[in-house]
Amino acid sequence: MASVAFLGLGVMGYPMAGHLRNKGGHDVTVYNRTTAKAEQWVAQHGGRLALTPAEAAEGKDFVFSCVGNDDDLRSVTTGAKGAFAAMKKGSVFIDNTTASAEVARELADAAEKAGFSFLDAPVSGGQAGAENGVLTVMVGGEQAAFDKARPVIDAFARMVGLMGPAGAGQLTKMINQITIAGLVQGLAEGIHFGKKSGLDIEKVIEVISKGAAGSWQMENRHKTMNAGKYDFGFAVDWMRKDLGICLAEANRNGAKLPVTALIDQFYKDVQEMGGRRWDTSSLLARLEK
Repeated sequence: MASVAFLGLGVMGYPMAGHLRNKGGHDVTVYNRTTAKAEQWVAQHGGRLALTPAEAAEGKDFVFSCVGNDDDLRSVTTGAKGAFAAMKKGSVFIDNTTASAEVARELADAAEKAGFSFLDAPVSGGQAGAENGVLTVMVGGEQAAFDKARPVIDAFARMVGLMGPAGAGQLTKMINQITIAGLVQGLAEGIHFGKKSGLDIEKVIEVISKGAAGSWQMENRHKTMNAGKYDFGFAVDWMRKDLGICLAEANRNGAKLPVTALIDQFYKDVQEMGGRRWDTSSLLARLEK
């Protein structure tokens, strides 16, 4: 059993922290910006709550975070009453936020200077993956820190991989989001085309899902897309944040992402339709408006 803190109890962090406590059997202290959410978590899972990130991190072997963006991450780490000021020597900070590679490298440098380790470890699998403890975790950092943290991360993961040095986890997550965006747009166009052609979409998907066109998105989202229901996963607002990170990184490294840039604008259209909290499969709604 390890001594663990978890910072950020949103739709992902709440169940992830629960798995660390219940499946992993760890001693977990939680912090959330809205204290009532932390109180709810403790009432459900046990453990303890802290009123600041620093209080949560004090004396812990591992500190996890899962917050909104780069600024939120800096706030809970190096900001006022942030966790970094309280981290003990030799401990490991594992960040599960989808953020920039730049902030990951910045925080890894700060951690090294202070005598502890930092891993950027964004996740894929959505809310359902978090709730079921089957997330994919893409990690950037040093091998020794990864080896130390891996058994703890396993409590909420199905797949955990070290992708390279600091920032590599975030870069891998960017590839994940770039790929998903293209898959969802292709599926949306295929379903739209099939409807316009008068085909039975269920029959179509039953056949083509067993061939080269098959994907997780097709298997898990085609029914709800066909029914015009878009409240089953990762929100459009979050996807636009992630694609913005991808496009900003591409501007830095010279990568060409023309399709990703176009789909980002399609998601902007969905937002303007009132779909900010619809899931990413709502690209079909844009075609059908």
